[in-house]
Amino acid sequence: MYPSEKIVKECLSLFTSCDGNIVDVPGVGRTVLYEEPLIGFASASDDIFTTFCREGVVGPNYMAPSGWLPSAKTVIAFFLPFSDAVRVSNRADMLEPSIEWLYARIEGQEFIGNYMRSIDRFLADKGIASCVPSLDERFGVKIETIERGNGPDFHADSKWSERHAAYAAGLGTFGLSRGLITTKGMAGRFASIIISEEIEPTPRGYTGIDDYCVKCGACMRNCPAQAISLEYGKNNMKCNEHVEKMKAKFSPRYGCGKCQVKVPCETMAPGLRRRASHTND
Repeated sequence: MYPSEKIVKECLSLFTSCDGNIVDVPGVGRTVLYEEPLIGFASASDDIFTTFCREGVVGPNYMAPSGWLPSAKTVIAFFLPFSDAVRVSNRADMLEPSIEWLYARIEGQEFIGNYMRSIDRFLADKGIASCVPSLDERFGVKIETIERGNGPDFHADSKWSERHAAYAAGLGTFGLSRGLITTKGMAGRFASIIISEEIEPTPRGYTGIDDYCVKCGACMRNCPAQAISLEYGKNNMKCNEHVEKMKAKFSPRYGCGKCQVKVPCETMAPGLRRRASHTND
């Protein structure tokens, strides 16, 4: 079994050496996009990946780890928190994304792709087979229109979900806005890689899908598209319509992220703190 401490150390070293996490943002200057990632592990044979194939979870289009990599033993999940500079900048105007946020969303995603490729090459040099689903040509999303209590919506039946991989790997639980809340909050991006080496799974310190969310409604109040409700969570269609408006204005970049800033779960997991407080009572 490959030691988890060793792979974490190697992945953090590659994060530091990978180009693209510092960019020149017009009018701002050199900006760090992401802080050091959280890293978690899940067994590729965990029954939870079968659960993700169900209707209403990810969906029947979802491929389990062995579908991507027949020799799959472990799923490594990453949460890359946005830097202070990116997060703070996006609090200034709660209607439109800051330029730092736009760069973190687009150039930042390019960096994540490069980071995953660097891990893939590192593993190959060690004779470990791996697959990055989000970079694989088989990756795709099937959009299904649905009707919910808060109007027309759509569900993305994806062949792979970074958030669900992170949930399986013990990194966090879902919030009202359908983002994943980790111990470093939810303002950031996720990534994952499937490998042929067995690594001890990270314990999941939760049992429910939304244990870290306290349903405070802050993300709902922040949302410029009014796409979030306490009763139904996020309406993807309303959210997407707003993001498309931002893309028309800021193309080739786009984004929003107002549900991830100025909220209690921006940099922490409020539900985890509340549970710890109750345990100590």
